[in-house]
Amino acid sequence: MTDATVIILGAGQAGGQCAASLRRSGFDGRIVLAGSEPHPPYQRPPLSKAYLAGEIGEDRLWLQPPDVWADQKVELRLGVTATAIDRDAKTVRFDDGTTQTYTHLVIATGSRVRPLPVPGADLDGVRYLRTIADIDVLKADFQPGKRIAIVGGGYIGLEAASVAKKLGAQPVVIEAMDRLLARVAVPELSAFYLDAHRTRGVTVELSAQVEAIEGSQGRAGAVLLADGREIVCDSVLVGIGVLPNQELASAAGLTTGNGISVDSECRTSDPAIFAIGDCAEQENWLTGTRIRLESVPNALDQAKHAAAAICGTPAPKPEVPWFWSDQFELKLQTAGVIGQQDTTLQRRPADPAAGHFTLFHLKDGVLIAADCVNDAHGFMAAKMMIAQRAKPDLDDLVNPDVPMKDVMKAALGR
Repeated sequence: MTDATVIILGAGQAGGQCAASLRRSGFDGRIVLAGSEPHPPYQRPPLSKAYLAGEIGEDRLWLQPPDVWADQKVELRLGVTATAIDRDAKTVRFDDGTTQTYTHLVIATGSRVRPLPVPGADLDGVRYLRTIADIDVLKADFQPGKRIAIVGGGYIGLEAASVAKKLGAQPVVIEAMDRLLARVAVPELSAFYLDAHRTRGVTVELSAQVEAIEGSQGRAGAVLLADGREIVCDSVLVGIGVLPNQELASAAGLTTGNGISVDSECRTSDPAIFAIGDCAEQENWLTGTRIRLESVPNALDQAKHAAAAICGTPAPKPEVPWFWSDQFELKLQTAGVIGQQDTTLQRRPADPAAGHFTLFHLKDGVLIAADCVNDAHGFMAAKMMIAQRAKPDLDDLVNPDVPMKDVMKAALGR
């Protein structure tokens, strides 16, 4: 494949992993990794955690040292955005006027923040959290005494609130639903995080609809709620979800839904084009449904599958989807995908001061997901049982006196 060219659109974790996996799989053709940001491929999860808190520098975000890309003969084209794909000519046009020809094309364009559709959303001081540049601006807001209105009670909003509180700012979380994490967590986990934030001094407003953002001299100064209340603030951080960057693929005639439709190899409706990461919608082997997973492990897994398909090498075994979130001293690790469970069971130590617990989600007795708070052993055991579609003993599963490794061994017949 020396004469082949792979163009990867999107220099995030999915795109970066795909380039690295191609080389590791023996691909010796040309690899062009193009991204719209000026930075080399970097990790996004630390942005709302350690990087925002100032605990790590920019260099700790890189997927690998910048000079390694050159060593691997990966051509980084940074600060450029693809504007059109010509599938017949197998070319990509960029906004700098250049055109590149490909043998295989990998679309890893990720997602973008969902804008807040209310008057005043364009005022200065209204922030979003997606890129290094976003965080560099946000850091000035996360200062002692600053009052920050955070619109959205999902993981991004809650992680930002915990960092703000740690840095001495005064966060106010405004959530439109009647509970936190309503779209991604069961009520028991929502209630836990509501209590965790309120007891640590974070103000949380539930069932609060944002009507407008008000300000003076062009800068945001308050969030107006539908019930007439005003949340006075120094800045506003919006975290109400993301949208897949699928327009480029759609304009090229590729099949799209809630993301770019791909098969098990991450191949689109055009056999020469792949899509991976946040922009891709795929049938999940665990749920049996077509979903778009916004997670680093999924992005890395899809990148490896696309690289294997391009190189004609065996595909890696698909992983159990997993996610994580750091808030205060609480580390949540989730294995599997919730939504199809008919039973949720809780495993909690007799001593509440132990500070850890796990929620297990089952369907017809089969473990399909687990939410583990400060419980790494529970997470690893649950992940292995989910992969094997195991039916653990329910009494042992919730009994903290039975070690999780024993629960797992019994469920797996070991």
